[in-house]
Amino acid sequence: MIVQRVVLNSRPGKNGNPVAENFRVEEVNLPDNINEGQVQVRTLYLSVDPYMRCRMNEDTGSDYISPWQLSQVVDGGGIGIIEESKHTNFTKGDFVTSFYWPWQTKVILDGNILEKVDPQLVDGHLSYFLGAIGMPGLTSLIGIQEKGHITAGSNQTMVVSGAAGACGSLAGQIGHLMGCSRVVGICGTPEKCLLLTSELGFDAAINYKEGSVAEQLRELCPSGVDVYFDNVGGDISDTVISQMNQDSHIILCGQISQYNKDVPYPPLLPSAVEAIRKERNITRERFLVLNFKDKFESGILQLSQWFKEGKLKIKETMINGLENMGAAFQSMMTGGNIGKQIVCISEETSLLSL
Repeated sequence: MIVQRVVLNSRPGKNGNPVAENFRVEEVNLPDNINEGQVQVRTLYLSVDPYMRCRMNEDTGSDYISPWQLSQVVDGGGIGIIEESKHTNFTKGDFVTSFYWPWQTKVILDGNILEKVDPQLVDGHLSYFLGAIGMPGLTSLIGIQEKGHITAGSNQTMVVSGAAGACGSLAGQIGHLMGCSRVVGICGTPEKCLLLTSELGFDAAINYKEGSVAEQLRELCPSGVDVYFDNVGGDISDTVISQMNQDSHIILCGQISQYNKDVPYPPLLPSAVEAIRKERNITRERFLVLNFKDKFESGILQLSQWFKEGKLKIKETMINGLENMGAAFQSMMTGGNIGKQIVCISEETSLLSL
């Protein structure tokens, strides 16, 4: 059987901006037979995420993420349906997910890398398992639980940068749900600002491309900042940190403004900002959600419950077609998405009645 796949066509260079042409679609032959322990799956949805930028380099600079290889199939978060199984845990028709799903229309996988998912948890919206009811949701929830130190009723103010993205759009809502009295988002377009305040429950939003972020922060956070959910790093974060309170907390989720630069992760703060951080005893510890796997199951159930109760609004930007994976990646890296960026490879019609 002939199937399509996406391979890494070229590397952008450690200091380069990724473009769609870094990826290439090609046809490949899928074997007719599968071996014991394997399954054949049809891909439904694939995820593109900021962390993947480092996988485009020869060296990811990380001990837990491996680089993509030139002319080899690219992989990442994916959801699919089993078409044939020789693995004891799976049968035809099961919906499954993996963090290492090849960017391919159909694929034969070792069943041991797959996890079964229950469509009822997402009311049939399977793509949500790649976003709010998946790794971005867990990153936001566990990050806030472990590093945010929120105490309900203590009038804490949270600021979220990259607030209209996959994690940011959830983090602000979760901040409120866990007891923050004020949540302010920072993003890059008027449309995103309006979405944050009109649909996602943020108390205010700042467009960092218009006016002074520092002045707007002072106005919108009169009591200072107690919790900062940082998705971007760079100048925006330096500005927020300068207005953080004594003994406040930074949740280091991501540093997308720095991903096209050859700098360590997390990047060092400028000396003046680092001096403020130390003087005010602001915590800024690296946060890696994979270190909290024991909290994944309860986290998914909590996120699903909030979603079903209407307390967690989920936003995603959907692009169709495997041939558009590169374009989707480029768009996501430049803020073209609202909520989670997803690529639909094929749809599963049996769930539309859920």
